[in-house]
Amino acid sequence: MAKLYFGSDYQQAAHPDVMARLASQCTVPFPGYGTDEVCEAAKAKIRAACQAPADCAVYFLVGGTQTNATVIDALLKSYQGVLAAETGHIAVHEAGAIEFGGHKVLPLKNDWGKISAAQVRKACETYYGDDNRDHMVMPGMVYISQPTEYGTLYSLAELEALHEVCAAYHLPLYVDGARLAYALACRENDVTLPDLARLCDAFYIGGTKCGALFGEAVVFPNPDLVPHFFTIVKQHGALLAKGFLLGMQYDALFTDDLYLRVGQAGMRAADRLRAGLRKLGIREVIPSPTNQIFIRLENEAYKRLSEKAEMSFWSQESDGTTTLRLATCHLTTDEEIDALIELLSRETEHAAR
Repeated sequence: MAKLYFGSDYQQAAHPDVMARLASQCTVPFPGYGTDEVCEAAKAKIRAACQAPADCAVYFLVGGTQTNATVIDALLKSYQGVLAAETGHIAVHEAGAIEFGGHKVLPLKNDWGKISAAQVRKACETYYGDDNRDHMVMPGMVYISQPTEYGTLYSLAELEALHEVCAAYHLPLYVDGARLAYALACRENDVTLPDLARLCDAFYIGGTKCGALFGEAVVFPNPDLVPHFFTIVKQHGALLAKGFLLGMQYDALFTDDLYLRVGQAGMRAADRLRAGLRKLGIREVIPSPTNQIFIRLENEAYKRLSEKAEMSFWSQESDGTTTLRLATCHLTTDEEIDALIELLSRETEHAAR
């Protein structure tokens, strides 16, 4: 049996419709750096999906860490830092990219990956109430992910509360949407693209993990928020000369609701996997409703299983178990899920002997 891949949602190339779009125009010449008509068409479709004004700014970058580092550096003054959950991607799994750019990540305690408006308010009150604040890093913006690194979701009420406190303290609210398609397709979700455009100062619509070969689409509802962002992208080495390749992909993703259908396919696969886990009595250890599923296995079981199925290591526990993340995507098949459940069933039987 071929090895199964549940380590992440970027382990296949792209949705077939995206690949077909790229192949159909592989010999057609276009202007460089995203100045072509395909990118403009894709941006118009994104604005329409977000119900955003016609002058809403949309930019295409290649990957998530690159996007976060570029947007955060553009939004912050040199003396400011970014408030984020201590589990946030920029705080944990981006190798210090934000600090490398000259800004400090200001970590906040998390509730399954989420932070609250009350925490942001408290952080600001603490900073402005300190007579030594001129010697400290000023909170300059707020970073969250939808869904979070734990697969959890911000509700519309939570997002509105964050928007309110950010507005009160003049903090841009930025949403990392690396897996946004799966959030939008989740039954528990009540936050839409128009909500993000209304409540956030910047966000990105993830493509790399959501059907694209590569790419992320950054949206600034207020185009004047970051003047010369194109140039800032260039400074960060993030400006793709063949920008039309990004435009083609997003034009495909935002045609006939493909982006939402990508999310729905990933969520159907996640629901099937969850149902199989429940039948085996394997408990989810993090309350994620999206396409990231967290389970715990005995260390020896994990070692045996990892030879046949790739899973994402999450943490080593003190009781001789390992917490793992299983991720589905739009291309995860029923056969792959059933094969993984069969492997887990064998481990369950092994542990019972």
